[in-house]
Amino acid sequence: MSIKRYLLSIGLIGLLAPALWSLSLSAQRPVVDDEALKAANNRPGEWLTHGRTQDEQRFSPLEKISDLNVQQLRLAWTFDTGTDRVLEATPLVVDGVMYTTASWGIVFALDAKTGKQLWKWDPKVDPRYERFACCDVVNRGVAFYKGRVYAAAFDGRLTALDAKTGEVVWSVVTVDQTKAYTITAAPRVVKGRVIIGNGGAEYGIRGYISAYNAENGNLDWRFYTVPGDPAQPQEHPELEKAKATWSGDKWWIYGGGGTAWDSMAYDPALNLIYVGTGNGGPWNRFIRSPGGGDNLYLSSILALNPDTGRMAWYYQTTPGDSWDYNATQHIILADVRIRGTVRQVLMQAPKNGFFYMLDRKTGELISAEKYVEVTWATGVDMQTGRPKEKEGADYIRQPFLARPAPLGGHNWQPMSYSPKTGLVYIPTQDNAREYSQPENFEFVPNRINLAAGTGGIDHAGDSKAVYTGRLLAWDPIAQQVRWKVEYPAYWNGGTLATAGNLVFQGTAAGDFIAYRATDGARLWSAWTGTGVLAAPITYEIDGQQYVSVMAGWGGAFVPRYRSKGLLYTFALNGSEPAPVRPAQTTAVAPIEFQATAEQIASGGALFEAQCARCHNAGTTAPDLRRLAPVTYDALPNILQKGALAGRGMPPFRITDAEVAALRAFLLAERRKLR
Repeated sequence: MSIKRYLLSIGLIGLLAPALWSLSLSAQRPVVDDEALKAANNRPGEWLTHGRTQDEQRFSPLEKISDLNVQQLRLAWTFDTGTDRVLEATPLVVDGVMYTTASWGIVFALDAKTGKQLWKWDPKVDPRYERFACCDVVNRGVAFYKGRVYAAAFDGRLTALDAKTGEVVWSVVTVDQTKAYTITAAPRVVKGRVIIGNGGAEYGIRGYISAYNAENGNLDWRFYTVPGDPAQPQEHPELEKAKATWSGDKWWIYGGGGTAWDSMAYDPALNLIYVGTGNGGPWNRFIRSPGGGDNLYLSSILALNPDTGRMAWYYQTTPGDSWDYNATQHIILADVRIRGTVRQVLMQAPKNGFFYMLDRKTGELISAEKYVEVTWATGVDMQTGRPKEKEGADYIRQPFLARPAPLGGHNWQPMSYSPKTGLVYIPTQDNAREYSQPENFEFVPNRINLAAGTGGIDHAGDSKAVYTGRLLAWDPIAQQVRWKVEYPAYWNGGTLATAGNLVFQGTAAGDFIAYRATDGARLWSAWTGTGVLAAPITYEIDGQQYVSVMAGWGGAFVPRYRSKGLLYTFALNGSEPAPVRPAQTTAVAPIEFQATAEQIASGGALFEAQCARCHNAGTTAPDLRRLAPVTYDALPNILQKGALAGRGMPPFRITDAEVAALRAFLLAERRKLR
């Protein structure tokens, strides 16, 4: 070989070496394809899909962080999302990179070891879409498949992003954007298809689930959850059966609802994807369907074939739902031993207050018991699978105080299941609402249409009603509570169970807590500075286990509440101590005021009815006893004119006398802090 040719070859090798090294690394990295998603337990250090595994158990086999050493958890890193709206996402961790979302559907890729931002993608949703946000402009995460990140934006777009760069590969609009459709859910990928639903039932829309080709974004199939105009052919045969359960001449004009806005799970052995559907639109069944009927497939669990979109079976948790009792809450699949026989089961704790266990192959009801206080039904008939609705609960003749309220005994915040303890860890809550038949109802497209009175999501005068939450460790076989933790406020975060005998959960008060999974002992906590709704995850890099959670409060409980959106990550060898709740001085300067005992008592009743559910010791909303003196003088502008509406404090229909009474009560309570 000549010297010239030798030098040329050396130069080519030098030029090619980085590319060859990159190709070598790519070859070593296991791809996230259908087989990888099915066998996610073979990659315990990662979090490959929304529930970690396709059965959505949210259980991690990692155990380096355990009940024996969790007290040593320290802060590894934090990431500021730059947003001040509620954060609800479950991050994914793939090959050392974390993918997560913020409000509107903004996507971040981070170095999972350091928190360094690798890229950011902003869908740039038109801010006018916020008018369709029943529960703020939230997003619950992304899907990952074959080197792409799949993200759904609030305005109904589904987008495939290059996982390395964040560049758009394809994007499709999944909804009619002239109507009040939104997307808040995390997509799932099943057999090369991206599965996504939508929200907006109260706004006059018709729900459906869609499957898009992951490679090119083409629509493969769509399953409508409620029938369309009965004078027209229905899109698929399941709707012919559903059509007979609706009545009247306007329900298809009202949209019907039934949106699939959150939960999904997949069983690859049975080749069934399970989807939860939502409430009717309007809520009141005697308005949307005057002759009654079950109104299929509202508030149901659907088992669909992911290849065709055809339905294998359904189970309706709340036939003819009139209370906003979605069945969109988290679905978990597990194999459990019942009376000596291993059963393939599906578990759900929907809003209506009953914990259901179904045979996931057939949809057969195995058990159903109350997991919170329920007043609208006495139980579930095991022969028919139908709830035993109490007389008057339909509120057609007179108002009815129902428990749970529309926020449900359990809402979207994910529960988790530990195969080691056999327990399901459920974020639950107490709430009640008075429902009533409206005297006049006028449907308004693209506006909220409830037709369920004006009682509001409150205790509606029930002296026994309380705004509390709790973490339940639920035995699904015995259908009873094994242990529980009480919280002073509801609207707390989702849960994570680990093989280290731990359960992690964040709270409305801003505490991120580790409990012993077997008995609920509180072992460790960190202060996040804002309420936590999102479910935590755990992962491992270079032999080090991490625990992460998104912190940013708000959503359906307090829409448009403003708080700094952060992502916290903890490890045993973290660089800083875990943040602790700042000490609060009990003494504040008193403010002189004149008021009668009757005024103070009246203000106290108003506080309990309208303010306590946000402004109590169990949340990170401001303590109204500790406001700056000028703020008390500004209460009329705040409460009546909405001066702080931009910061999440809405105006109320409140009289001058009520404002004065509330001020008197708060100043009287302020005195007690001295």
